[in-house]
Amino acid sequence: MDKLKLTYFDVSGGRAEPARLALHIGGIPFEDKRFAFGDFAEVRKTTPLDQVPTLHVNDVQVTQSDAITRYAGKLAGLYPEDDLQALFCDEVMGALEDINTKIVATFGMTGDALKHARDALAAEVLPRYLRWLQNQLEAHGGEFLADHRLTIADLKTFVILRWLGSGKLDHIPADLVETVAPKLAAFVDRIAGIPAIAEYYKLRGGS
Repeated sequence: MDKLKLTYFDVSGGRAEPARLALHIGGIPFEDKRFAFGDFAEVRKTTPLDQVPTLHVNDVQVTQSDAITRYAGKLAGLYPEDDLQALFCDEVMGALEDINTKIVATFGMTGDALKHARDALAAEVLPRYLRWLQNQLEAHGGEFLADHRLTIADLKTFVILRWLGSGKLDHIPADLVETVAPKLAAFVDRIAGIPAIAEYYKLRGGS
């Protein structure tokens, strides 16, 4: 079996979390290499594109979070084998990465600039994506986002929606998902209740 090491910040959530969850659910052994934000300046020197997450597969280092998550999903049996269902899964993954990118673009802002940028996200951009995700959920049966079963699309959606509702993003209302797309809020609760996922967060101290 290949030796895997996944490197990312020591946080609950973020771009490595869907891969962490997939590997955990699949029972795939891996080294969960976590580091403090203050260590990023040194860690980034060891990465191909000055960013994380990275995944070592034996001695080969791979970058790009969605590629890593997709690989983890395939190892864990959480990525569709059917080409059309894989397309649906990838479509959701790409839209979620749009959300990530738009929020991360506000990092480093302060004061009125941050409030203006986040207010705009909460008023227009995020609701548009949330409604689209809710429509996708309904179009694919109401329980999962692709393949009529748990896939990495569900895991990444869960991670990002959990983040949006955490209250940790200033000027993003913690009830935004519940208000704009209530079926997605129910989806988050349902995914959180999957035994392997509940176990993962219990092992992490509930976070």
